[in-house]
Amino acid sequence: MAIKGKDDPNYKVAAENRKARYEYAINDTFEAGIALSGTEVKSLRGGKATIGESYAGEKNGEIWLVNAYIPEYLQANQFNHETKRPRKLLLHRREVDKLVAAIQREGMTLVPLKIYFNDKGRAKVELALAKGKKLHDKRETEKQRDWTRERARLMRDKG
Repeated sequence: MAIKGKDDPNYKVAAENRKARYEYAINDTFEAGIALSGTEVKSLRGGKATIGESYAGEKNGEIWLVNAYIPEYLQANQFNHETKRPRKLLLHRREVDKLVAAIQREGMTLVPLKIYFNDKGRAKVELALAKGKKLHDKRETEKQRDWTRERARLMRDKG
């Protein structure tokens, strides 16, 4: 399934992990639903969630989003949610099996890239199957980014 872009009026990013592409070499991406309570959905629509320190892991044959911070919804009094509770990710069994095998065998990590609302208004997580970069790989990425920026600047100046 193709992930909608920023030009779609219904597409709204609730949280983004911008450092993930710098910290990890991303191999494959998946779209997963999230099992949320009502106050979590309302709080996500406010756009104050953070997934910078979160990851996804396997527990009892299911994939869970761990350490994602969704702030409390201020208008919900006693029925509020816990801010950093583990949240179940909704994937097909085939996808779960593939991800679990990659995590266990190949030493990969499941990193959430962003939480967004699709065109039907459902909260989704874009997960990446990634491998951690070493320090020299990060420096190489930084060098490539700087060179691309400099090249664009030179081309723009030349006309």
